[in-house]
Amino acid sequence: MYVPKESQPKQGGTAGAKARDGEKGGKRKIVAQNKKARHDYAIIDTFEAGLVLMGTEVKSLREGRTSLTDGFVQIDRGEAWLHNAHIPEYHQGSWTNHSARRKRKLLLHREEIDKLEAKSQETGHTIVPLALYFKDGRAKAEIALARGKKEYDKRQTLREKQDRRESDRAIAAAKRRQRGV
Repeated sequence: MYVPKESQPKQGGTAGAKARDGEKGGKRKIVAQNKKARHDYAIIDTFEAGLVLMGTEVKSLREGRTSLTDGFVQIDRGEAWLHNAHIPEYHQGSWTNHSARRKRKLLLHREEIDKLEAKSQETGHTIVPLALYFKDGRAKAEIALARGKKEYDKRQTLREKQDRRESDRAIAAAKRRQRGV
């Protein structure tokens, strides 16, 4: 009996899935994103950092109730700390619950910390969190070295985004008309 190649099972198991993602560690389950940071800052470089969390913080993160809008990263005595990231208290927690806005330690390589510290000392540069996610069951934070945008830069970015959206709509409409003919 002939079976088309598309319907045959793939060889290799989960190793192929990790390779297709383009990442060493597999898929990311995004918990929170800081869209405001991408609007307010020009992203220069991004880093992936591990997070030191308490058990109730992990459970609260898995529920997906967190906010990074006021968050920032600060280098203190050779260690990176995430400040003002709001991870609400776990509703089923007891007296061992965490405080919602405590500072959390970020796990980075020494070279990355030194690079971030040197660049953040320059005028106009800061370190902002972009996303919190789980990767292979571990909580990670995507942080970025960024430079603040001026008001006219923000307007220019919005204008480009709107122009791109309008051109995509026009192309899609032209394709629909072409198929209808």
